[in-house]
Amino acid sequence: MLHDKNFEGNTDTINVILTSSISGALAGTVCDLTFFPLDTLKTRLQSQHGFIKSGGFRRLYRGLGPVMAGSPPSAAIFFITYDGIKEVLQPHIPQQYHSFIHMIAASFGEMVACLIRVPVEVVKQRKQALLHDRQRLALRTLYRGYGSTVLRDLPFGFVQMPLWEYFKLCWTRQAGRECTPVEGAFCGSVSVAISAAVTTPLDVAKTRIMLSNTSADKEEVKISIMLKEVYRSCGVRGLSSKSGRLYH
Repeated sequence: MLHDKNFEGNTDTINVILTSSISGALAGTVCDLTFFPLDTLKTRLQSQHGFIKSGGFRRLYRGLGPVMAGSPPSAAIFFITYDGIKEVLQPHIPQQYHSFIHMIAASFGEMVACLIRVPVEVVKQRKQALLHDRQRLALRTLYRGYGSTVLRDLPFGFVQMPLWEYFKLCWTRQAGRECTPVEGAFCGSVSVAISAAVTTPLDVAKTRIMLSNTSADKEEVKISIMLKEVYRSCGVRGLSSKSGRLYH
């Protein structure tokens, strides 16, 4: 009997992982494809090279290839980690503390997903900004924005995922039933909008680091240096340039 219960528990965990990986990959890919032109405009608005020089409103799907290759595994890994940690910890923690589990799970999910997301983002954003790299980007360059991306994504996940879970819970209590996929998506869009607004300055710094010259040394691409340069040249308005992750 105990063996049967353990087997059922393992099966449930495997089902959660499979569901998370497939749905996460599909959701990430659909969102990236749908909103890619807006993401391109956001990158060009944040670029230190200027909006017009970075392409303006031209070639808005430039850089789509790397995203279509990297988005499915990146999104899948995030949700596998996020749902996997929730599945393991939540049964042992009182419900009033579940928001802390969501924060922890989201943080680990972001750090793992960034191993794939960052090099994809570097290649994508450099193409979006119409930067023509004559040589293949070195591994150091591909991961140059890892620290800034994680630093942006950790508070993003801290805000977004608990808010998403909270909004769904409130909706469920108000409606007296489980959220439909459309209602869950609406809750997600509100949580993403709030999270994006909070983490905008870090997103601007991340974009500028990824678009920096490949020969720039480590000191030139520090987050603090980038934030100071943006503030010095554009003030607070520069730090609030259009931002936002377009999925989760």
